[in-house]
Amino acid sequence: MFIGHFTRICHWGPLTALGIIKVITAMTIHCSNMWWPRNTIGGKINFFCFISFAGLTLYNFLSSVYHGPGYLQLKWKPEKEEYCKFLQFCVQCQGYKAPRSHHCRKCGRCVLKMDHHCPWINNCVGWGNHAHFVFFLTFASVGCFQASVILSCCLYRSIHSVRYYHYGDVSVQFSLYGMICCVLALGLSIGVVAAVGMLLYFQIRAVVKNRTGIEDWILEKAVARRRPSGESFKFPYDLGPMKNIRQVINFSCQPVGDGIMSWPTAEGCNEFSLTIEQIEQKQEKRLKSRLYKIVKAASGYWFPISFGIRVCLSYPFTDEPRIQLDVGDSVIVTRWRKHWLFGEKLQVNEHTERIRGWFPRKCAVELIENNTEPLTSNHHNSNHTSTSGHKRHKIFSDKKKK
Repeated sequence: MFIGHFTRICHWGPLTALGIIKVITAMTIHCSNMWWPRNTIGGKINFFCFISFAGLTLYNFLSSVYHGPGYLQLKWKPEKEEYCKFLQFCVQCQGYKAPRSHHCRKCGRCVLKMDHHCPWINNCVGWGNHAHFVFFLTFASVGCFQASVILSCCLYRSIHSVRYYHYGDVSVQFSLYGMICCVLALGLSIGVVAAVGMLLYFQIRAVVKNRTGIEDWILEKAVARRRPSGESFKFPYDLGPMKNIRQVINFSCQPVGDGIMSWPTAEGCNEFSLTIEQIEQKQEKRLKSRLYKIVKAASGYWFPISFGIRVCLSYPFTDEPRIQLDVGDSVIVTRWRKHWLFGEKLQVNEHTERIRGWFPRKCAVELIENNTEPLTSNHHNSNHTSTSGHKRHKIFSDKKKK
């Protein structure tokens, strides 16, 4: 147990975040004692507020790391067998995905109400730790804003220390190393306010609308699918701003419900409305998929310089993986960019781990054009069956003979 907790924190993300918190906190306390000593009422209030923000930031950060989002048990299936047809099947976990659950390839598990995988906490943000994560962002932004003000004032007074000393005012003086540390801490605090503040805005919007980042993407595609016909799609978990907030935020930060099948829905919707829509979207994506053959090996690097500068400079702005491919491999492509393709490698063994990601367009050629039947990979869900690897390679061989 201890080794597991130690491994969770021993990652570049949490260690970097803890280092930034420590540098800003230590330097701000040092500067605050010079600029506004604690022997005054104002100094005591200033110090107490900053220490409170720093402590709450650290507490909620560690809670986000160790509480975790909550994971769906392996080989999970609903109590009622008839519900299976409304759910997706996860090959990696060998079970069905509960409503609002998604598989995280980095955690290797299906995450309850998954929002995103955050490298700074080395964990997913989801049902179990969403409140702690929002409070972590809030206190970090407010605390770093206060630190920016203190450090800026101290830096200004240090630069003009002679003038302040001449008029008998409080003087802040730094050595060379102190000045460097102050500038470094000020830069970090301003950076945190800008970056974390922006992330906080997106998280607050997600809480108010009761939508995760993944569900935003599903909703966007659902609206786009219905736009030509003039139809509309109602997001099933939008209960109104106040009820949405209470689904996540409370004084104890304890998650509401069981995170599996206990989601309240809006009028006219049911708990499977979104999963059914996602299944239809994936079926539609497979209908549009195309089969490609690899004619030049792909290294899997993010910047494959061998394919040219344009390919390196136009890589997809996403954390999705880049995959390594060998000459002769076949890939089902579902997304296209000018210089990149996204697809899944075809494999004979259906139980082999799925290999999906981006690769340069220059290394592949399309084999099947204008196909009307969906190409499926080695995964399946409850409402359709996947094509076996042997059949896919037979299609490929017949096409090659022609």
